Amino acid sequence: MTQGAGYLSTHVLDTARGVPAEGLRIDLFRIEGAGRAHLHSTITNADGRTDAPILPQGQFAPGIYELVFHAGAYLDATGAAPEAPRFLDVIPIRFGISDGESHYHVPLLLSPFGYSTYRGS
Repeated sequence: MTQGAGYLSTHVLDTARGVPAEGLRIDLFRIEGAGRAHLHSTITNADGRTDAPILPQGQFAPGIYELVFHAGAYLDATGAAPEAPRFLDVIPIRFGISDGESHYHVPLLLSPFGYSTYRGS
């Protein structure tokens, strides 16, 4: 596996409240065959971002990855109307990195009943 100069970042916005999603836990995995290897865990800051790239230069390499957003715990902490079970609890986003020299940005737009993502800049 060749490491490149690229890096991975994210940004989580709470679209129901119109604010950045502060305090949301995110786990990053690298997909390896039928399994996955945990690489990193982090919590979003007041801007809904992580304090450092989730996958920084030097560790960044082409492959299949999965970001796991712990939305249910975040929604519980914000006082969103409780549900048992929550409609959205854990949101996995699996994506491919093909260019080890690029910046990949995978944001999450979140509400209690829906989410969207895209490759940002």
